[in-house]
Amino acid sequence: MLTFNLLERLEKVKKTGMDSWLACCPSHNDKTPSLAIKEVDNGTILLKCFAGCDNYSVVSAVGLELSDLFPPRPDRIKGRSPISKPFPATDILKALSAEITFLMICAGDMAKGETLGNEDMERLRLAAGRFKTALNTGGILV
Repeated sequence: MLTFNLLERLEKVKKTGMDSWLACCPSHNDKTPSLAIKEVDNGTILLKCFAGCDNYSVVSAVGLELSDLFPPRPDRIKGRSPISKPFPATDILKALSAEITFLMICAGDMAKGETLGNEDMERLRLAAGRFKTALNTGGILV
């Protein structure tokens, strides 16, 4: 279905194998087919323009988007509620950057043989709790 939506918009389409075709690239002035199209097992469409056009240019030239090269995601199917996904690790690290900095300072002080005061120990407990919450929220902690 996805492949058909793309193939019907291309010129000089030739089947070259099971789930693979060659066509003129719509992104440049193509006289002979230079665009390879392959649909893989999960329904994803792979494109390769041998003249060097990028996939965004190819799909844009026929009025499609890059997302049209991929099958619908189960969490996007109409009538179903979205699947809850954990936060990306980079977002978690950004949220914890102050805690990481504090932890590094404490580790440096302790490495020099210094003892942490009560206030620093309490702040360290708070940082540990924030790490645990962030890991749980991100689906990382078992």
